[in-house]
Formats: sequence, C-alpha cells, structure tokens
Amino acid sequence: MLKQLYDWMMGLAGHRRALLWLAAVSFIESSVFPIPPDIMLIPMVLAERRKAWYFAAVATLSSVIGGWLGYGIGYFLFETVGQPIIDFYHLQSGFLAFQSWFAQNGGWVILAKGWTPIPYKLITITAGFSRLDPLIFTLASIGSRAMRFFLVAGLLYYFGEPIRGFIERRLTLVTTAFVVVLVGGFLAIKLF
Repeated sequence: MLKQLYDWMMGLAGHRRALLWLAAVSFIESSVFPIPPDIMLIPMVLAERRKAWYFAAVATLSSVIGGWLGYGIGYFLFETVGQPIIDFYHLQSGFLAFQSWFAQNGGWVILAKGWTPIPYKLITITAGFSRLDPLIFTLASIGSRAMRFFLVAGLLYYFGEPIRGFIERRLTLVTTAFVVVLVGGFLAIKLF
C-alpha cells in the first residue's frame, strides 16, 4: 500500500497542479497522512531548480498550517481521533516519550525533532494533547519545518540530480548529525 501511495505522489509531482498537491500533502501529512511531502518536493525542485525556494516555502507554510490541525486533534479530539492515529502508525512509545519531553522542553523538542524523519503528526498531536503553548508551538514548527524543506531544496538546488539518491537514502543521517551539532552548540554556549 505504501508503495502505491509513493508512486501516486511521484505522479502528482509531475502534474500541472503539482504546487497545489504539494501544499495539500504538506498540510495533511502534519496530522494523518503517512508519506512526507519530500517525495514530491524532490522531483519538483529537480524539474524547476529556480523555484526551489518557492517550493520549500509552500511546503513549510502548508505543513505548519496542517500542524495546527494535528495540534487541534491532540487538544480537542485525542480520544476519538488522536489516539486512533497514534495506534494506526504504532507510535505509542513515541507518544509517551514526547509527552515527557514536552513537559520539560516543548519548543526545543519541536525545533530539534520537527525537521527529522520522525513523523510530524506525532509531534503535532502530542503537542496539542500536552497543551503546549500555541505561540511556542507555532514558532518552533516554522523553524523546524523550514529547516527540513529548505535543506532538501538547497541541496537539490546546488547539487542537482546527483544529490537525489543521497537525500532519499540518508536524509535521516544528515538531519540527525545537524541536530547533534545544534544541540552541542547550545550546550557549549550554556556551559561557557
């Protein structure tokens, strides 16, 4: 089933209304859809590299707005909608971990994890359930989603097709390394 969804999304990336589809997928992925918008963003940037930043901005804005749907699900509809989503994707242990992290470092958790391959829907639903401050949620979501989509668009813009396979296979490694460097930098600043 995931392979069929992947193929369908790849087809949408070449559609004449690809930008609208990118916005829709970015929006819905933030709360319920299983496949990240990068699958569409990558071929769209490769096809029109001069629009890379525009595509990244659309994906970012749509994802953050969709994140509000996930937040609302966690805040208002957790029992009826949120819990079934968490269960469907087998994210129960992640949900529990994020709850405790949000209690201590809500915005930083979103900033660090919201641009990694961790399902953003897990972050948004948990943030709503945990009653994370809406302003902190919004600002951290903008930062994390922009980092993710602009990183992908930037790599493709500067390196083109040769970087595509690297992004598709090793995006987790790249984003994890960046998070480690980012957190290490904050710790160094705090200690010194």
